[in-house]
Amino acid sequence: MEKHLHIISYTVPYPANQGGLYDVFYKLKALKEQGIHIHLHCFDYGRGEQPALNEYCTSVQYYQRFTGHKGISTSLPYIVASRKNEELLQNLLKDNYPIMMEGVHCTYPLMDDRFSKRDCFVRLHNVEYQYYNDLCAQASSAFRKLYYKRESIMLRAYERKIASKAIFWGMTTADDDTYQHEFGATNIEQLPLYIPNNWVIEEKQGTGTYCLYHGDLSVDVNEKAAIWLLDKVFSKINIPLVIAGYNPSEKLEELAHSMGHTCLVANPSEREMQDMIAKAQINILPSYTHTGIKIKLVNAIFNGRHCLVNEATVKHSGLESACHIADSAEDFIEKTETLFEQPFTREETEQRKLLTNSLFNNERNAKMQVGWIWPRL
Repeated sequence: MEKHLHIISYTVPYPANQGGLYDVFYKLKALKEQGIHIHLHCFDYGRGEQPALNEYCTSVQYYQRFTGHKGISTSLPYIVASRKNEELLQNLLKDNYPIMMEGVHCTYPLMDDRFSKRDCFVRLHNVEYQYYNDLCAQASSAFRKLYYKRESIMLRAYERKIASKAIFWGMTTADDDTYQHEFGATNIEQLPLYIPNNWVIEEKQGTGTYCLYHGDLSVDVNEKAAIWLLDKVFSKINIPLVIAGYNPSEKLEELAHSMGHTCLVANPSEREMQDMIAKAQINILPSYTHTGIKIKLVNAIFNGRHCLVNEATVKHSGLESACHIADSAEDFIEKTETLFEQPFTREETEQRKLLTNSLFNNERNAKMQVGWIWPRL
């Protein structure tokens, strides 16, 4: 019997060049290899239609996300209300296929009685209320603080409300625990991150020539981390730092180029980013958010040498043993100076292989998902 599955993505998942898009896109490939007919529904607010998705999906449909005042609701969080789309709902109602929702963002069907009898599954990318609370704490403007705080409050109530309405798949034990113990979810399973098929740990020859911080620099917390590194760490030591990522502010660009040993690479291609990760001696990745798994850290562990992080970056990820952990500026300075002169060894490479093989396997993930969605077949 043919297996058909609706997948709702919070954005267009190609190119897979940031955050949770790795998980969404490489899940499509892995599920197709298991013989699943995927009907992909995605919200397009700037990425455009991507013909490459047709290779993995039986059908692909695009929908408008209602941004700005059109997406504001008094009863729903903005990330959910802005994706409430009747055209999508009508398309889902044309058949009785199971529905998988990527992130809390896409879960509005759980609030609609027309879907109360459907098999629904939610892939958690974060405990969203905690994530938005972290964003609030680090926001650079009063307006953003107000928005993030309101969204966090609404998301906490919303996540509690939907916790009994679907089967959930979390990326970390911490996120699973929150849904079980705070929200009362009884149907939640651990589903590791899907990763690019070409991420294979290989022994790194020689030593790198710089430290690298990378991420989406348009996000407040990432810009703040980059500024903190420049101001509190690399202004004190004469070791090269490259900051790389998408849509940096003029303020960050000016600060990064104000010292002779630091610089910024804006909007690198995926190939350029991977090349920078591979050539760095230290991928240095402090974070201000505590939920979910940091995909840029997974990328650095697969493709880079030393990883220097704070506890927020790595906690509950299962990746602690592959990282050096510091929390104060003084710790970062001391460990940066040490690791910059320390070759990455064959033993460390082998340890990473063992660790990542136990945690990440797209084929194993896809087989688990198929068994969960169609347990009686």
